[in-house]
Order: sequence, then C-alpha cells, then structure tokens
Amino acid sequence: MTDQVRLDSHTLGVVEDGVALVNAAVPGERRGRPYPPAADNAELHGRLDEMVSTAYGYHVEPEDAAELARAAGQLRQVFGAVADNDMDAAAAQVNALITEYGARPTLIRHGSRPWHLHFHAADAALVPGIAAACAVGLAYVLGSEHADRIGVCSADNCDRVYLDTSRNGTKRFCSTACQNRAKTAAFRARRASS
Repeated sequence: MTDQVRLDSHTLGVVEDGVALVNAAVPGERRGRPYPPAADNAELHGRLDEMVSTAYGYHVEPEDAAELARAAGQLRQVFGAVADNDMDAAAAQVNALITEYGARPTLIRHGSRPWHLHFHAADAALVPGIAAACAVGLAYVLGSEHADRIGVCSADNCDRVYLDTSRNGTKRFCSTACQNRAKTAAFRARRASS
C-alpha cells in the first residue's frame, strides 16, 4: 500500500485517541522498560486524566478511571488481534465494543461550529462516549484497505500500540525511540557476527 491513510480528521483523531488511551492505561512494556500497572487508583486517574484532558478537554473523575482502563484493555485486544493477523477476532472485538458502549452516529454541533459526526449520543457519559468513539474509529480502519495500519510495536521489550498514517505504510514501531533502539540492536548484532 502506498497511499497515505485517508480518514476524516474526526475519525483519525478518535483512533489516535484510542492509541493514546491504550498506551496510557494498559500495563506491559514501553521502550525497553516495564510499564507496570498503576500502583493505585490515584496513579491510574492521573495517567488517564492527563490523556483525556489533552485529547478531549475533559477531566476524568476518579471513580471513572478503572472503567476507562477496562475499556482501554478491550481496545488493546483489537490491536493485538491485528498484530496476530487475526482480523476475524479484531472485528469481533470491535463489534462487541460498539454494542457494549452503545455507539451510534449522531450529528452534533458545539455552539456556532459546524455540525459534525460523533460516534455516541450527545448525552453519553465520559467512559461510554470515549470507548464508543474509539471503537467506531477502529471499525472504520478495519473495514477499509488500511486495516494493516494499526499494530503493536515491533521493538524488543515494547508492546505499545500505534496507528501508521505515513505515506508508505511501513511504520512498525510506536516511537522513534523504539525504532532507533531496534536499529542499534540490529547494527550491533551484524557487527558482532562479522
């Protein structure tokens, strides 16, 4: 595939928000180091509040942190299934998320701004609103020729997820740091074998 990913800005934004949510909430490994679960609800709330306030301009209530982290874990399963080349499992998980979080297309206008499409009811609570939007955004990607543009970092000791919006579609790392770590490791391995 040699086309740049063509999604409308709102869809692209919610998929990128899903990536950020998963990477903030789901424990595992990040850039060669452990990314442990939050020590307590206050730490989890801090991670998620920072991500949500940056992406959406809203603050997460402490009582919503665990439910939002659960949604992030559900979203992570989609990325894992795509990385395992199991598109059936990825689609089934997205469909389950759409159903669980009550996703439905709704035209919404904020003040005098133009009408635009949201993927949840106008009165949706924060967690179902975010989860529904991310699920539908992933559904758009999976249902297009760009399904291979979401994935899990290929660097050793990193399991963060990404969306590849590049023109050539060759992104395989969550960050430049992981890409550089992988290149350095490959260089050292070649040098050691010569």
